[in-house]
Amino acid sequence: MLELKHLKYNVEDEQGKKEILNDVSLSIPDGKFIVITGPNGGGKSTLAKTIAGIYRPSGGQILLDGEDITELGITERARLGISFAFQQPVRFKGIEVFDLLKLASGNKEMSQGQACRYLSEVGLCARDYINREVDASLSGGELKRIEIATVLARGSKLSIFDEPEAGIDLWSFTNLIRVFEQIKEETQGTILIISHQERILDIADEIVVIEKGRIAKSGPKEEVLPAILGSDSAIPGCHVQKEQEETVR
Repeated sequence: MLELKHLKYNVEDEQGKKEILNDVSLSIPDGKFIVITGPNGGGKSTLAKTIAGIYRPSGGQILLDGEDITELGITERARLGISFAFQQPVRFKGIEVFDLLKLASGNKEMSQGQACRYLSEVGLCARDYINREVDASLSGGELKRIEIATVLARGSKLSIFDEPEAGIDLWSFTNLIRVFEQIKEETQGTILIISHQERILDIADEIVVIEKGRIAKSGPKEEVLPAILGSDSAIPGCHVQKEQEETVR
């Protein structure tokens, strides 16, 4: 179980201290599909990066299975079973896709056949990508699929995705749900997704709405989704996309 206790994250700007996360407390049971949504600028991505260890919280605690991981960095948390997929994937000049998949899985003996299976799962023709460099020659959509393949290869206890639908083509978006279900089934782990897409929200076990750095609403999908889809939504600015808007290859 992942537990957030009174989590805070502050930054300094010209006006002084600015609160990005303010007293966020949340319990996420194992094996659940959780979607975090809410208005732009509300703190969703910051929360995800704080859980992953990319950002260090200004206050509060993060517990994983009862162990305090608040002071651990991203590498230590990865070893404990937390993986993170960026909204804008990182490029690695000089590293081939095959090597990246082996690094992600922790399996130095991974065969090309195993690696190709992960690429095929995300809709990439394995023979065209297995020996490609993860550099500027790949489009944003290709990088996104490859990054999702690395999460598949990792098989983490907790897989975090920051807007996985952003910048991918329509085929991938249509099949994201199947990929997420596969991750959940194979790892028996938890999936945590930042998303505005109704089709992703609709397959969640639970939805968490973040607004102005706080939890505005959380609970089972059946309770939360109608509240944010209605014309009289109680969450101002909580925009849910009914169709994918971007189809970049």
